[in-house]
Amino acid sequence: MKNNQIHKSFSLNGKSINSINELLAESKLISDSVHAFFYEWFSEKTYILASTSGSTGAPKAIELAKASMVASAKATGEYFDLKPGTTALLCISTDYIGGKMMLVRALILGWKLDVQAPVSNPLEHTNKIYDFAALVPMQLHQSLTKIHYVKKLLVGGGVVSESLIAAIQSVPTKIYASYGMTETVSHIAVKALNHLRGGSVSYFKTLPNIKVSKDERDCLVIQAPLLSKNPIITNDVVHLISENSFEWLGRFDHVINSGGIKIHPEAIEKVLGKLIEQRFFVAGIPDAVLGEKLALLIEGTDDLSLERKIMENLPLSKYERPKAIYWIPFFIETQTKKIQRKETLDLIDYKVNK
Repeated sequence: MKNNQIHKSFSLNGKSINSINELLAESKLISDSVHAFFYEWFSEKTYILASTSGSTGAPKAIELAKASMVASAKATGEYFDLKPGTTALLCISTDYIGGKMMLVRALILGWKLDVQAPVSNPLEHTNKIYDFAALVPMQLHQSLTKIHYVKKLLVGGGVVSESLIAAIQSVPTKIYASYGMTETVSHIAVKALNHLRGGSVSYFKTLPNIKVSKDERDCLVIQAPLLSKNPIITNDVVHLISENSFEWLGRFDHVINSGGIKIHPEAIEKVLGKLIEQRFFVAGIPDAVLGEKLALLIEGTDDLSLERKIMENLPLSKYERPKAIYWIPFFIETQTKKIQRKETLDLIDYKVNK
């Protein structure tokens, strides 16, 4: 399908769309962001301007080929078996790649798409069953009582906590975590978060026509010829299962060197997530003896009973245990609600070390 075509099965907020002008007029009633995207999509340009999230650096605008976005949309449709007529809900920001790709998938694959504002509890007032939707972890947490209204759900924009994973095991919805970034035109791999048999471990599996390897740093390298002419080199440390599957271990630029021991914060956070309900993360801070020591930052007000619970119940080695705990009233975050670790970490200069 060419970029200037609209799938005959496509509809927007319950209205069938028969022309580009009709789509532009209808999208204007939804939001300026949705309208701006469709206006750019049907322009003569061969690319779309998209902004990175800013979670690992300053947000920046990059050019994404429309042909690559079409290829990504088709790969998602094939992987999840989402045919024309699929009912889908878009309730994440269309200012970023995840929301933009929901629009492209609907347009190219012929979905019946409902668009609503990216609120924290998007299913609160719905009584409609959807075949597919995408949420960020915070939205999933707020939507647990009505998540069964979605048959297949993609969760992106952040790590899903262990407590949230435990909460979704009994729901009928098939829920998947996504791996991707703006540079990869949304997700290039997904893994099941529930409906796992016998407590089996789930790994990220690539979408069609995508292969992975790793470099000398053990960081993921993505070969996706339909999305990018050149291999995409990431800063994500992985355990490679095969050329089509991998386990994500953490960010290379987050690794802590404490007394010569390399620690992946994300592995520690997975354990801590079973004890801490509010947002938190661990990071390395300067130490005269160790070089770096492990610090735990928790969003909220001081809770000494929780601190004792954490320190008394951690199945971690002495190197992996937090050496300091800091309470931060509010984490600094991106517009997509991702924690900005470095900026938040800078706040503890004014805190008392516990």
